[in-house]
Amino acid sequence: MKLPGSHLEDLLEWVVPGSPLRDGIERIRRARMGALVVLGDDPDVLGLCSGGFHVDVEMTPQRLSELAKMDGAIVLSSDARRIAWVNVHLIPDPSQPTVETGTRHRTAERVARTVDVPVVAVSEETGTITLYRGADRRQLGDSDSLVARANHLLAMLERFKGRYDDRESALTQAELAARVTVRDVISVLQRAETVVRVARTVSEVVAELGEEGQFLDLELNELVVDVLDGRQSVLRDYLDAGELARLSGRRVEVVVTRLEALSTEDLLVIDRVVAALSGEQAVPSLDDRIATRGLRLLARLVPLPGGVADRLAESIGGLDELSQVTVERLAAAAAVPLEDAAVVHAAVQRAVLGA
Repeated sequence: MKLPGSHLEDLLEWVVPGSPLRDGIERIRRARMGALVVLGDDPDVLGLCSGGFHVDVEMTPQRLSELAKMDGAIVLSSDARRIAWVNVHLIPDPSQPTVETGTRHRTAERVARTVDVPVVAVSEETGTITLYRGADRRQLGDSDSLVARANHLLAMLERFKGRYDDRESALTQAELAARVTVRDVISVLQRAETVVRVARTVSEVVAELGEEGQFLDLELNELVVDVLDGRQSVLRDYLDAGELARLSGRRVEVVVTRLEALSTEDLLVIDRVVAALSGEQAVPSLDDRIATRGLRLLARLVPLPGGVADRLAESIGGLDELSQVTVERLAAAAAVPLEDAAVVHAAVQRAVLGA
């Protein structure tokens, strides 16, 4: 599953386990050698280089590990298919900030910041592999530790997903009984955002595994896709309803952006979530009743063509109103044949009467 992340994610395909470059780097690590590898031999990169040898040969894991025995950096082509220069002394802009302490890693980070290219540093002492690009950095783990971490995070995600499901089910029951409060809706959004944040972390770990993470990615997708859809549906249901309209700014994107901007600490406190979403406006009471447009429930009760549920919500209202109108009124409001309207009417009646 593709979730928002840093642009380092687009570079992982070159260094995922099993890729030629990663194989070469692993050879260097296992041999307890250090290395500094730059992906890119354009003029900006070469302008930082001093000395070295121009070899221009195909990049293979064996060649990379052998050439790493020299003291200097290795410069590859931007697609990592060729070794352009070896034993190079890199001179990046010394004013570029760095959080590293070792000479090799400081140089790697400053090169990545100076010319915005991917740079890989292998620590001779610890064997750690670090990928840099611009201001981003990531320490790469081995396959076994990555799989273990991904499985641990997936187990955590399942627990959070269960809590989301419980809250969404409670919201559904409240909607059928026409007693939804601000607290019910915010609680669902709160847990949906928690699931998305954990999923984003899992996605980053799975992306680092490359092909080895395909099955984990499928499991991640199964856990998260209905949460993303559910969050969207809940927001659409309440954007124009009662007190919550003031929170949303009447746009789903606004609410999502405000939720994502909350710190983890604030996300855990429902009053802070409401305050953040309301912005400069008066904060509603958590126990204020609000009405649903019923789009989410309609989609669950009966399959409807695109736009039909919206027409019903706009012309008639939520489930409570829908349950009180005739089949003929439903057909006219939704612009569908009477037989289709009868199916919708029966489904709504069953849902409301069974609440």
